[in-house]
Amino acid sequence: MSEYTLTAQPALGGYSESFDGVSLEELCDQATVSIATPLGGEEALAAALQSAYGADMPSPGKANQSADGETRFLGMGPDQMFAVFDYAKADAAEVVGDKLKDTGYVTLQSDNWVSLRISGPKSRDALERISPIDLAPASFPPGSVARTAMEHMGVIIYPEDAETFVLISAWSSAESFLHAVETSIQNVL
Repeated sequence: MSEYTLTAQPALGGYSESFDGVSLEELCDQATVSIATPLGGEEALAAALQSAYGADMPSPGKANQSADGETRFLGMGPDQMFAVFDYAKADAAEVVGDKLKDTGYVTLQSDNWVSLRISGPKSRDALERISPIDLAPASFPPGSVARTAMEHMGVIIYPEDAETFVLISAWSSAESFLHAVETSIQNVL
């Protein structure tokens, strides 16, 4: 029997481009892990999150970081958050589960999503063309997260700083999503 070796490939092949005032790159080694709160387990999960990461549980629409700044927790809805961090291996859910001492239900999401980072002085202008939410700094500062749609595709968006945003969208429509963001960038230059 032949032996095959499978090698994971990024959805967009490691895409990275610079435009006039905007940079756009695929985040290839980013792990995304869903954490759901068990019924009646809010206090135990909150204590484990604080103990393991030095972080509070995020409210829906809010994001916070671990004490070391390595992991971002995105409040996706009641009793659900995503942990997003740099990690290239397939056992990210086990890593998070072990740190939280199994006080939450963890599910690896990395293979379902493509992540793009858009940055630069015109990044907000480009996103405002395709996003129905108010991305003004006063309305959507760092520490925010939202589920929205861009060009009819579902997107999770959060600002890292005043000029940098991370966009997370479905792997299955990665190329269409990239095209929509690129087109919007080109339209504001």
